[in-house]
Amino acid sequence: MGTRVYVGNLSFDTDAAQLRALFEEGGREVSDVKIITDRETGRPRGFAFVEMGSQDDARAAITALNGREIGGRALTVNEAKEQAPRRGGGGGGGGGFGGRRGGHRGY
Repeated sequence: MGTRVYVGNLSFDTDAAQLRALFEEGGREVSDVKIITDRETGRPRGFAFVEMGSQDDARAAITALNGREIGGRALTVNEAKEQAPRRGGGGGGGGGFGGRRGGHRGY
């Protein structure tokens, strides 16, 4: 088990300081808090990742906080899984412009 914890079903009003305080309850050490936001709007997406100081702190946080109600929502707290590699987008293939396909013929 790693030290990174996934936190889901967050209220959109929860900020990093509140999340850090919640995870530090009971003397647990928190290294970093990242609330995930939408790239286009900058608004929170309702989940975060918390980097704990140790594996024991991560386990304790999961046990203590999974299902706990915060801001009217029951949190989902579990071990963060590594993100699967994303498939490439864009690029590659022909575009139909340039070369000898249509467009200006340059006589």
